[in-house]
This record gives sequence, C-alpha cells and structure tokens, in this order.
Amino acid sequence: MSPVDWNRLGQDLARVLGQEAVVRERPIGPETTYRVGGAARVGVTLAADADMAALAGVVAASGADVLVVGKGSNMLVADTGFDGVAVWLAPGCDWMEIDGLRVAAGAAASLPVLARQSAAAGLAGFEWAVGVPGSLGGAVRMNAGGHGSDMSASLIHAEVVDLRAGAVESWDRPKLMLGYRSSALADHHLVLGAELGLAAGNAEESQSLIADIVAWRRENQPGGQNAGSVFTNPDGDSAGRIIDAAGLKGLRLGSASVSDKHANFFIADRGGSADDLHALMGEVFTRVRDNFDIALRPETRLVGFEAGPWTGHGG
Repeated sequence: MSPVDWNRLGQDLARVLGQEAVVRERPIGPETTYRVGGAARVGVTLAADADMAALAGVVAASGADVLVVGKGSNMLVADTGFDGVAVWLAPGCDWMEIDGLRVAAGAAASLPVLARQSAAAGLAGFEWAVGVPGSLGGAVRMNAGGHGSDMSASLIHAEVVDLRAGAVESWDRPKLMLGYRSSALADHHLVLGAELGLAAGNAEESQSLIADIVAWRRENQPGGQNAGSVFTNPDGDSAGRIIDAAGLKGLRLGSASVSDKHANFFIADRGGSADDLHALMGEVFTRVRDNFDIALRPETRLVGFEAGPWTGHGG
C-alpha cells in the first residue's frame, strides 16, 4: 500500500466535513484521562448530521487507519502519536431520552450522567455506571462494567456506522458479541447511539446505591491521572490482588507508577510520558508472569505502541 498523502487527506476531509472540523496534528493524549501521549496525523470532529458516506469514501480511498477517541477514559496513546485519522463526536451527540423503561442516548453521553438521570426517573439497573468516567459509545465498544454488572445486562441495540463503508446499521446484542471487556466492534466502527432496557425501580433506593458506589470508589481507588483498570481480571481472581501479591504497589518507571491504593491503577505524573506507562505495564506483566505463571491481559486500549510482552498471550 502506498504511503498516505496527509495533506491531500486533510483537504479531502475538509471538503466533506467543513474546514473547522478538521485539524492536522491534533493532540490526543491531553484529551485522555492519563493526559499524556501524542497527536493524530489528522483529527476530525463529526457532527450528528455529518455525511458519513462521503467521509467513508475519503477514508477508504486514503487507506488511513481510523481511531475513535470518545472521552479517552480507557486509552493510552504513544508519545509518537497515532499515524492515522482520529475521530471525535461534536457537542450535541450527548443527548438522552427516557421512554418508559427504555433509555436512548447519543454516543457522547456521559455514563455517570446516564446513571444519575435514569435513577432519578425511577429506573434501576444502570447505577453501576456512575463510577465509569467514559461515554456511552466507548462503553458499548468495550462492554464496560463494574459492581457486578456491565453493558450487556441492559443494552438492546446500538446504531453503528462503518467509517470505511458509510453505512449506518442497528447492531443488536448478538451481533455485538459482547464479552468481558470486548465486543465485535472494530477500530473503523463508530457508535452513534444506543438504547438500553432498564427495570422499574425506586428513585430513592437507586440514588442511595449510587451514593454507595461513589463512596466505595473514593475509598478504594486513586485519583490523579489514570485510566482505571490497566489489566482485565483473570477468571476467578483480581488483577489488582495479583499485582499486589507480586509486591508491585508503588513500583515506578520514570514518570509512571503503580498506585499505592489499588495495584491495578497506574498513575501518570503531570507532564509525564505515555511511553513510561507502557514500559511499566510491560514490567508488571513480566514480573507477574515470572512469579505466578499468569499472563495478564491489558484492558487499556493501547494506540501507537510496538507490541508488548503480552502479545501472543491473548493481549
């Protein structure tokens, strides 16, 4: 495949999306919750009424890779950045509607906001999402979850656009193939919105449960520049417990460290390096494997890095 002509691609994208929607060398790292990392060769912001077919034609013709950024709450971008087109959703894609036991929302809708508003409306089943600082679209992509539940428990369908074909389709739960922190969605798929089916509940009880979840997270999880769980939990165990058992709490490599509060949370220093975080992940993986013969699998979405030591172990 011939190299991408980035100048021409930027011009073609501006032609179909508008000049204001396209930015060359747009930073990604500062817009993630780690707040470190590089830029995309081209960044685009998609409005709800964007011409998806025209966009797909430009992307497909260029051969460029595509990355959907969302809120960047589960993403680590290499210091060298992303050699492709990064996609953000514009304001207005965070809408939410409640109709009986069903909640429909745009992909940019905040999970904590959805949790609180559905609880206030007397709906139960989505309280767990108050502690996940991401968007609905990202939650569908990775089947986000916590506190004994996940997206698969309530998701009815998602509206998905293939950024290489331009077609918008409704993907139901079987087609999405939701697994533990995984789905059938590829990098070139963009979630536009989703519909949830919740249960009739009691607003006061749901709001009390939300308060308990928030309090538990504050007590047990660190603040600072982090992206939540770094590795997925092995069957029947906890990645945090395993990393702690290996004596790795507080381990530091350069500007990155394993949290003293929760061993499966890694913290980036202000002005730090994404590559330091990636190296710390590799060091923790290797020490856990050597000590316990357990191959941890990254939960963090890694962008722009060379393969880590988990490659070939299901990571």
